[in-house]
Amino acid sequence: MAVRSIDLKVIVGLGNPGSKYTETRHNAGFWFIEEVARKYSATFRPEKKFHGEVAKISLEGKDIWLLKPDTFMNRSGLATQSLLSFYRINADQLLVAHDEIDLPPGTAKLKTGGGHGGHNGLRDIISQLGCKDFHRLRIGVGHPGHKDQVVDYVLHNPSRDDRISIDRDIDDAVAVLPDLAAGAFEQAMQTLHSK
Repeated sequence: MAVRSIDLKVIVGLGNPGSKYTETRHNAGFWFIEEVARKYSATFRPEKKFHGEVAKISLEGKDIWLLKPDTFMNRSGLATQSLLSFYRINADQLLVAHDEIDLPPGTAKLKTGGGHGGHNGLRDIISQLGCKDFHRLRIGVGHPGHKDQVVDYVLHNPSRDDRISIDRDIDDAVAVLPDLAAGAFEQAMQTLHSK
C-alpha cells in the first residue's frame, strides 16, 4: 500500500454558532480548532466572505488556515467551499474536525474520504465540494444507543467524565499536527490511533 502524504493547508472545525451550543457534543470540532489556535497563539477574526471566523498558524514552516464556520452545521460546506475556492486550495489539502457518534469518548481517529455517515456538516461539505476526498479528524462523542435519539444527544452537553475524555482526545490530536503539516499522514494516524 502506498504511503499517504498530505499537503495540509486548511483545517475546518465543525460546530454550531451561539452560546446555546458552545458546550454541546456537536461542537467538538470547534473545541478542537479553538485548542489548535490557543496552542499556536492564533486569534480568530470574523471574515464575511468565508462565512465564519478565520485564523492562520505557522507549522513546520507552512501557513495553515483555521476556519470556524458561523453558518449552522448543515451549511458548513458554504464556508468551507468559500475559503478553498478563494485560495485555490484542493479538497485533499483540507482536514475537517468533527464530532463522531460511532466512536466512544476517549477515541479520536484520522481518515481520508468516505461518506458522511449521517453527519449534516460532512453531508454539506461533500455536496458543496462535489467530492469526498478530504481528510477527517473524527472526535468520538459516543452514541445514545438508538438512532432516533441522535439529534437530541449531539445537541446536549456530554457528562463531565466524557468531556474530560474528549478534551484528552483533542490534546492528542493537536499533538500530531506537526506530523500532518510535515506531510506524514500515516505517522500521525499511527500515533493518534495508538493512544
